[in-house]
Amino acid sequence: MSEPTRTTVHVVRHGEVHNPDKILYGRLPDFHLSELGRQMAKADAQALVDRDVTHVVASPLERAQETAEPIAAQFGLEIATDTRLIESANYFEGKKVSPGDGSFRNPRHWWVLRDPITPSWGEAYLVIAQRMFAAVQAARVAAEGHEAVCVSHQLPIWTLRRYVERKRLWHDPRRRECGLASLTSFRFVGSKVVGIDYAEPAAHLVALSPGARTAKGA
Repeated sequence: MSEPTRTTVHVVRHGEVHNPDKILYGRLPDFHLSELGRQMAKADAQALVDRDVTHVVASPLERAQETAEPIAAQFGLEIATDTRLIESANYFEGKKVSPGDGSFRNPRHWWVLRDPITPSWGEAYLVIAQRMFAAVQAARVAAEGHEAVCVSHQLPIWTLRRYVERKRLWHDPRRRECGLASLTSFRFVGSKVVGIDYAEPAAHLVALSPGARTAKGA
C-alpha cells in the first residue's frame, strides 16, 4: 500500500496597501499595494524560490493579486482566483476605526458591537474558517505532491489557523501572528494537516513602515 502524498500549502498575507485616508478598506475595490508592499511581495517570492511550487491562487482583491504576481512569475505559473480567500465582510468597511477616530465612539454603531463571539459586526468566524479551509484543500488537490501558494488576508488566515489548531475562533486582534506578507504554511499528509509553520520574509521591510502592523482591512 502506497504512503499518503505529502503536500504543503503556503497561505500568504498580502503586502502593505496604499491607504492614505487610513480607513478599513475590507472588500472595497481599488486598494493596491504601496511601493513598500510590492517590495514585500518580492521578498515572499525570494523566500519561496527553492520550493516546489506548482499552483498559485489568490483572493480576487487587487492587493492579493498583486502580491501573487512575483510569486507566480518566478515559477512561470498563471494566477488562479478563488473567492473563498477574500477578506471578511465587515460593517465598518469604508470607515475609520482606529482609537480616537470616532466610529467606535458613535452611539449609532454600538449595537453592531454587541456580540464579539460570532461576531455581530461582520462575517461569522466559523463561516470564514470553513471557506478558507475549503480553499486550502482545493489548492492542496491542485498541487498534490508538490506545494501551493494561496494569497489572502489577515483575519481569514488567522481564523483558518485557529480552526485547524482547534482553538476558539473569537480572539484579540492585537495578538494575531499574521504580519504583512507573512507565510503560514500548512503541511499535509493526504488530506490531513500534520504541521503548521510560520515565517515573515518581509519583516525587515515591515520595520520601515511605522503603521504597517496596524494596516486597516488587512
